[in-house]
Amino acid sequence: MNTQLEGLGALDPDDGRPASQQIANVLRAAIRGGGFGPGDRLPTQSELADHYGVARETVKSALRALRDERLIVTRQGSGAFVRAQTERPVGLRPHVEDLFTRPTVTIDFAGFAAETLHGILAEPLDKIRAGQLTPTSLVIRMLLPDMTQPTAIPSLAEGAADDQGVRERMNRIMRRHTEAIADTVAELGALGLVKEARTEVRFHRAGPLFKLYILNGEEAFFGFYPVVEHVVAIKGEQVAIYDAMGKDATLMHFLATDDPTATDPKFIEQAQIWFDTVWSTIAREVAG
Repeated sequence: MNTQLEGLGALDPDDGRPASQQIANVLRAAIRGGGFGPGDRLPTQSELADHYGVARETVKSALRALRDERLIVTRQGSGAFVRAQTERPVGLRPHVEDLFTRPTVTIDFAGFAAETLHGILAEPLDKIRAGQLTPTSLVIRMLLPDMTQPTAIPSLAEGAADDQGVRERMNRIMRRHTEAIADTVAELGALGLVKEARTEVRFHRAGPLFKLYILNGEEAFFGFYPVVEHVVAIKGEQVAIYDAMGKDATLMHFLATDDPTATDPKFIEQAQIWFDTVWSTIAREVAG
């Protein structure tokens, strides 16, 4: 037996989530916890399918989710590997986890696709479901670029031209992560595990040049997106695009303090004003 499989837990028959999501959660935890290190090869799709007693398509769906989160890369004929530089926002994750120990949790996020936010929220949301965390209020607002409109980023690398196929690809990734967050939060509310559980998403037409997290109005994390050229699959063809690369963004931390000479409280205040004004003016609610 593959020794890597021995450390992976079994599926919970009482868990209402799809098997693919459960498998993705187990693998994600193993990667985050160091069970699989950077560059390590994951068990094959066949091995995972046999281990969990599911179809290979179910395993493929789980691996696709991890790939979209930039935790793994897949190589044709070789399998799936943990990224050499997985996105581990060391400064952000502990603060978000600590936030969920409080009665009231509010997260305002402005950025590109909410991939990092989705990954960071997985564990605390699972702990709420397990009864290990018990906030009474959970409100998440996401402010995202409108991929139905022409954009400068992402765009074709040749001529920096706008391309509908490039935007549709990004829109699918964005929807996947935001809807997964919204569905999980709604489920916690429906189960009565959180008295007030709400996710709101609005789109705006400004380009995704930075990411911003505001936690309970008391802390802020801010980072610029480097714009890079890389190749992606668009309708079955390999296409070079300019893209905002979240995994390469370095976050700066701002914390409220009583020190009158500190700039952090002013930054948090101005960041919250920026978020609220964009939210209430040029941003629109998600349709459907």
